[in-house]
Amino acid sequence: MGDRRFGSFGRATPPARKAIAADEAIALLKRGEAKAGSLLGYGNGRSYGDSCQNDAGMVVDMRPLNRIRSFNPETGVVEADAGVMLCDIIAHAAPYGFFPAVVPGTQFVTLGGAIANDVHGKSHHRRGTFGCHVESFTLLRSDGRTYRCSETDNVRLFKATIGGMGLTGLILSASIKLMRVPSLDIMERATPFRDLGEFFDLAEAADQANEYAVAWIDQLAGGHGRGRGLLFTGNHAEHGSHAAANAGSRLSVPVQPPFNVLNRPFLTVFNAAYRWKKGKSSVPRQVGYQGFFFPLDGVRDWNRLYGPRGLFQHQSVVPEQNARHTVPALLEAARQAGQGSFLTVLKRFGDVGSPALLSFPRPGYTLTLDFANRGERTLRLLAELDRITVEAGGAVNPYKDARMSPETFAASFPQWQRLEALRDPAFQSGFWARTAKRMDIGQGSTEAAE
Repeated sequence: MGDRRFGSFGRATPPARKAIAADEAIALLKRGEAKAGSLLGYGNGRSYGDSCQNDAGMVVDMRPLNRIRSFNPETGVVEADAGVMLCDIIAHAAPYGFFPAVVPGTQFVTLGGAIANDVHGKSHHRRGTFGCHVESFTLLRSDGRTYRCSETDNVRLFKATIGGMGLTGLILSASIKLMRVPSLDIMERATPFRDLGEFFDLAEAADQANEYAVAWIDQLAGGHGRGRGLLFTGNHAEHGSHAAANAGSRLSVPVQPPFNVLNRPFLTVFNAAYRWKKGKSSVPRQVGYQGFFFPLDGVRDWNRLYGPRGLFQHQSVVPEQNARHTVPALLEAARQAGQGSFLTVLKRFGDVGSPALLSFPRPGYTLTLDFANRGERTLRLLAELDRITVEAGGAVNPYKDARMSPETFAASFPQWQRLEALRDPAFQSGFWARTAKRMDIGQGSTEAAE
């Protein structure tokens, strides 16, 4: 049995069997003694699948490398070790009026992990991905050399490492540019919509008028309520707090329930209550940044509620011209399968391109669904969602995946062989082993690191 301290957040895949301390791995790499496929950097384990696992080798615990090296209060550029968490960067920069331009749904991700997964958030239509704001980073490879990578130095490694799932080497530190904000607080507005057609009519205008936009869907609603939900928009409040809130969780799930608590009856009641509470007023209200960006961080170990078998998350993106047909088809497939999604999120991606060689966000609409792991029944549904997505010209998110086929990955990321060409031979992940390594890697692997 593996060590749960080095598991994935979805808990549907076995945790890492063996871990190595960062300083030991660094020494091993500098001596040029790391064996093929033996290592993979591990941040805070917030990936849902096996992109942060290495069944054939060891994961490198990067969390002890957690020093903020410098911060420029004039430009908002911060340099920090790869193991520094996003919550620490927020706390350090907030008093100076700065905030990350891109934040994912949790603040408990490491800087290195955010880069390796090229994370995105509610501001993609304006700010793009996390990688868009990376100035530079240092990368240690198994040839014993440390590379400084940026838009001008070791450019191919720079682009391959952003979104590269930790496969190009060990990120040691990075510099990112933060965004100046009037306050950390958010002026949030919740706009109810009756169906998906109404959402699509609202979405583009919402993006144009707001820094942040995301929709919650009542996935279990049928009949006349099918596709209903709430569109949340927000902008930083002109007058509000500049102090970072305590990142500690107020609530927790202290033990693992023996069954899935988030079952269909519970979700039906929860969705109705959530829709009533959040949608009863469309008047903007000033809220704290933690509740707006990181609501689930308020409940420690909330993923335990899915029971001992864990959960799968499916995130897809489909081109804008196909979204009005494809998004309803995805939701209907889940509903017909009798699978309830605790958190169903729909948002519009903009056209701000990432510097990454592989990056999930692209222009269109992205749908995220969380499902309790019910074995083959759930896997069949996920495969069907993959099929619908790929046939619509879309892609499935590999950074949150625990079971997609090599064919789905290749269809989603036809340029995957360019990453394989720049992958450090000492680095491997469970995801890469079961997708890319099962395909013919002889074709197209022509790029070499600078």
